[in-house]
Amino acid sequence: MRIGFLGAGHIGGTLARLFTQAGHDVAVSNSRGPLTLADLVADLGERGGAATTEEAVSFGEVLVVAVPFGRYRELPAAGVAGKVVIDTNNYYSGRDGNFDELDDGRTTSSELLQEHLAGARVVKAFNSIQWQRLLDDGRPEGDPSRIGIPISGDDEEAKRTVAGLIDQIGFDAVDAGALGEGGRKHQPGATAYGANLRTSELRELLA
Repeated sequence: MRIGFLGAGHIGGTLARLFTQAGHDVAVSNSRGPLTLADLVADLGERGGAATTEEAVSFGEVLVVAVPFGRYRELPAAGVAGKVVIDTNNYYSGRDGNFDELDDGRTTSSELLQEHLAGARVVKAFNSIQWQRLLDDGRPEGDPSRIGIPISGDDEEAKRTVAGLIDQIGFDAVDAGALGEGGRKHQPGATAYGANLRTSELRELLA
């Protein structure tokens, strides 16, 4: 599978490493340009390359959004229709500035991203796990100590695609529900956020 990364910090860079190790081809991008990604690309090997944001969008069958939420409007919306977009973001007002519609609970950060990326199939995932745990805590399929990762989205096929990627890197996807209602269950302040629970425990929590 071809996976384009919009953002290559801790979460984006870690997922790029894990997905290339799982056999996928990735194109990583950031706001500072491809030349700033040389060290990461060297780590990725022959399956990874640096790109502009627009090139990463064009390259990816799946896109990973891993930029600070406050900059989501800067993401290119052209060319995303029909693509699975994994939203790893969280809204932190101290970093991102205040969004009244988020502060009063009218909507969620993932729903705003979905509105911006019209026609894309947004799935919220990887927002509730720390990057170091992503790097270190993957376990083989069937291991009872496997950690569950909550996901939410409105497109069932897209969620299955993301769940498959999560499985390949040593974790289990646990469906929290729709993008809005489900996303609230694992956004900052929710009990599932940062919980790092075994899969069975996370299922019980989200039920």
